[in-house]
Amino acid sequence: MKQITTSKAPAAIGPYSQAIVHNDTVFTSGQIPINPETGNVDAVGITAQTEAVMKNLGAVLEAAGSSFEKAIKTTCFLADIADFAAFNEVYARYFTGKPARSCVAVKNLPRGVLVEVEVIASI
Repeated sequence: MKQITTSKAPAAIGPYSQAIVHNDTVFTSGQIPINPETGNVDAVGITAQTEAVMKNLGAVLEAAGSSFEKAIKTTCFLADIADFAAFNEVYARYFTGKPARSCVAVKNLPRGVLVEVEVIASI
């Protein structure tokens, strides 16, 4: 197993890695819309926060030698299920291969954000 770290995505805010590669598969940790340059949540609203999450995921996937096109499974967490349609609009632009997915609403997310996404992808 190999830990993946990139400065182009936010550093882990706990005892975990941005991603782990095992054999030819990358398992990302959940990404939230933290700006890796400032460490802050600068994006406001579900659309902007989803875009920020996708930017962070893209950086982690790239560091692992993968990409959105190689996604196998995603797990998506929304603070409000009413944001589902707006979230899907952004999500669909990145995950064009339509990987398997779970999307659930949760009570709270770290730092009070609206969205978190994790990915399993091939390399």
